Amino acid sequence: MQSNAALEYDYTVAKLFTFTTILFGILGMIIGTLIAAQLAFPDLNYLLGEYGTFSRLRPLHTNIVIFGFTLSGVFATFYYVAQRVLKVSMAESKFIMFIAKFHFWLYFVGALIAVVTLLLGYSQAKEYAQFEWPIDIVIVIVWVLWGVAMFGLIGIRREKALYISMWYYIACFLGIAMLYLFNNMSVPTYFASGGLGNIMHSVSMYSGTNDALVQWWYGHNAVAFGFTVPIVAMIYYFLPKESGQAIYSYKLSLLSFWGLMFVYLWAGSHHLLWSTVPDWMQTMGSVFSIVLILPSWGSAINMLLTMKGEWNQLTENPLIKFMVLASTFYMLSTLEGPIQAIKSVNAIAHFTDWIPGHVHDGVLGWVVFMIMAALFHMAPRMFKREIYSKKMLEAQFWLQTVAVVLYFTSMWIAGITQGMMWRAVDEYGNLMYSFIDTVTVLHPYYAIRALSGVLYLIGFLMFAYNMYKTMTSSRELSEEPQFRSPMA
Repeated sequence: MQSNAALEYDYTVAKLFTFTTILFGILGMIIGTLIAAQLAFPDLNYLLGEYGTFSRLRPLHTNIVIFGFTLSGVFATFYYVAQRVLKVSMAESKFIMFIAKFHFWLYFVGALIAVVTLLLGYSQAKEYAQFEWPIDIVIVIVWVLWGVAMFGLIGIRREKALYISMWYYIACFLGIAMLYLFNNMSVPTYFASGGLGNIMHSVSMYSGTNDALVQWWYGHNAVAFGFTVPIVAMIYYFLPKESGQAIYSYKLSLLSFWGLMFVYLWAGSHHLLWSTVPDWMQTMGSVFSIVLILPSWGSAINMLLTMKGEWNQLTENPLIKFMVLASTFYMLSTLEGPIQAIKSVNAIAHFTDWIPGHVHDGVLGWVVFMIMAALFHMAPRMFKREIYSKKMLEAQFWLQTVAVVLYFTSMWIAGITQGMMWRAVDEYGNLMYSFIDTVTVLHPYYAIRALSGVLYLIGFLMFAYNMYKTMTSSRELSEEPQFRSPMA
């Protein structure tokens, strides 16, 4: 094994996942912008026959953003961060390097096949779990490969203590493994019926209310362990490294970790308020959702207080801007979610556009901002070149910030308007508005959402171009930057 002083980290796999993060980000956001426009301008549904309708493209958008862009970002940052905090190079183990490369290629090929099957209409019709059973098997193998690489690196580490970021990556691995296996237990009908029907088709092993409960235990916690836990892992590493500041409180990071692990798993039933799910279970979901504010804000406040006394870096370093605003959007989103889980509020919010408004201020403001900042921090160290354009980075930040604010404010107003109109009755108890009345009233807000999608997409294309130029043609660095990332 190499000596610690001469340790050269191997970024081969981190680079590969960086490329797929950018690729799937562009693809997912183009589709997202198109389907937002389709809601405002329905004629756009007929551009590509059945393959261009909202119902066919919407699962494609959510799955590409979740399992394409976000997971690629998680894997890219993991293969970068793990080597550094464990003080071990991937190159030191041929076995781990083989597993990691196999992990990437199976993931990439599997993801492309998954995209095609969704486009062709193969779906289990379960939110965030649309993939049919053959794709599920590939996903499980991909996940096991990541686990082998993860615990392999931990097994040969030189650094005895596991830094908090590794705790969160491990939680991401274990949490999604458990959730995905249980929710996707299904029976392929072709084999169960003696060769009748389509070989791709399957039915869930659960039925009725039980199916709904397992689905939203999975759905809510897929957000927990996919959109929250690994992103917290990133910011606990990249914010201190970029700013040169130590984490404000390591004890608070551990307290928030265990709080998040325990509380999040019980909150999923808040998706099923006012349904056939037992009342005590609905109440439990609401209560745990409220309690969830504590560990969530514990992490976010810890991140913000890390910048205590160094707020001037906000004006000087766009990457700090991205990370601090990401933490702020995390606080906003993790306050908004519990508010929507209060039964009386949920009676108005359920099924309205306030729900995607909540999801997207979390995803666009917290998840995407943090992944982009992480990749920008990694780029000079992986490619040994400075970031191509600071001006473009600043412009991208403001463009995407405006886009996120436009998105969630338009959806807040649209959602609350919807909820109130659906509940409005006259003195005889008759509904005052038809469904089409609400659609007509909400048209301007749908148009604003489509515009915000266009702005955000432009910002992401600026990010992709800046990364491409950073990798290929910006000024070469003679030595690795210690803290602040150099940029032209």
